[in-house]
Amino acid sequence: MHPIYTVEKIREIEQAAIQSGVTGKQMMKRAGEASFMWMDELWPDAETVLVVCGTGNNGGDGYILAHNAFEKDHAVSIRHVGELAKLKGEALDAYQQCKDAGIEIQPFDVEEEIEADVIVDAILGIGLEGSPRDDVLEVIEAINDMESPVLSLDIPSGLNVNEGVVLDDAVVADNTVTFIGLKAGLLTGDGPAYCGDLCCHDLDLSETLYDKVEPFAFSMELDDFEGILGLRANNSHKGDYGHVLVIGGAPGMSGAPKLAALGSLRTGAGLVSVATHLDHAAILNGSRPEIMSHGVNDENKLKALCEKATVLAVGPGFGVSDWSEKLFQAAAQNELPMVIDADGLALLKKHSVQSHLLILTPHPGEAANLLDITADEVQSNRFKAAKEIAEKYNAMVVLKGSGTVIASPQGELIICDVGNPGMASGGMGDLLTGIIAGLLAQGVDIDVAAAMGACLHGAAGDAVSEKGERGMLATDLLPVVRELVNSV
Repeated sequence: MHPIYTVEKIREIEQAAIQSGVTGKQMMKRAGEASFMWMDELWPDAETVLVVCGTGNNGGDGYILAHNAFEKDHAVSIRHVGELAKLKGEALDAYQQCKDAGIEIQPFDVEEEIEADVIVDAILGIGLEGSPRDDVLEVIEAINDMESPVLSLDIPSGLNVNEGVVLDDAVVADNTVTFIGLKAGLLTGDGPAYCGDLCCHDLDLSETLYDKVEPFAFSMELDDFEGILGLRANNSHKGDYGHVLVIGGAPGMSGAPKLAALGSLRTGAGLVSVATHLDHAAILNGSRPEIMSHGVNDENKLKALCEKATVLAVGPGFGVSDWSEKLFQAAAQNELPMVIDADGLALLKKHSVQSHLLILTPHPGEAANLLDITADEVQSNRFKAAKEIAEKYNAMVVLKGSGTVIASPQGELIICDVGNPGMASGGMGDLLTGIIAGLLAQGVDIDVAAAMGACLHGAAGDAVSEKGERGMLATDLLPVVRELVNSV
């Protein structure tokens, strides 16, 4: 588990460092030196280095990197963006050091053809608000058109580091080295696509400085949940591991509840039933006799099935019809832990539920519907959207997408830092619903189940992606889910 910070909280840590006796010049020197070491480790055979510097402290970091590279016999060229007269303080000192060393420093010319083994992006730092200036956007576009690998310092220039949003354009980095702490926007929304591989250097600041600043969120991976499930007793039986009832599957959508059911089974639920439409109830468990399939057409039958369950997973393949609305209302009358996804979320907006143990798993479009805003507005601040849904519905929220955001009704935030674009295919959300329900069935606390389920799902997707992202199916994840859930 890693703490995540906003710009404001990074500034607080910086001020605490200065008050403790660490100067801004020392921090800039450490940032530039650490960046050079990271660049040299990533591209040990690089001979020519192009460093593109802005006029702020981010540019200062770039000048220090350039000087370090020059001293290590790299052929270094510096191109500045903006007027050198704007440089001040530590950044001005770093520039002067490069100038005194005789390093080539010229304004960036978008028409110039520059060849370099590595490009260093040190244009814009964490202080960016809104869109970059037009001249900066031209430079960003030029860098993105070059074929050389790019290392961004602190953040890719053009990325809003709090929300993970690119308004116009940003540098597409191969690697990003960020300083002091991980920033929220690097891990969600547009962030991962622009950052490339990410590392964080704490600039050798004392751990006591971090104790004074409460993180904005935490980043979690599957290893953070080691030991949550524990070993199974030799004399245990299926009833000890819960009974998941998946409710969904309108005509033509029988696959969705089946995927959710398989997710619960492979995660370790003792029993899994499916309440689905009469049209396909008889064939839903054809290839998986472990699934107990029930055709349900009235509220009384569903209520009877709910009495045998310990967890409900509502919504996979549900559709919005009189049938689904009738079943949703029946399910909503009990107090069992409940995972709601897909069309179940549309029905949640219309009908309240009795359960106080809710996990909602919307994608951005579904989140937008829950908040009566647009999907673009959700993506413009995923943290805010997740927190508002959690508060509005008194539920744990798993806002799916790049850098899945998990929010509690109390405002606590977790980023699930796994998953990949190959998982953008039909059925993945249904599988996630089943995985989370399976963890709940085994007695995992609701907040842990939401985060652990997202991390388990993403980690399985990453393992499968080793064979390629394109063409990945939800069912490809099932055997890996079983391996991973046993590994923790």
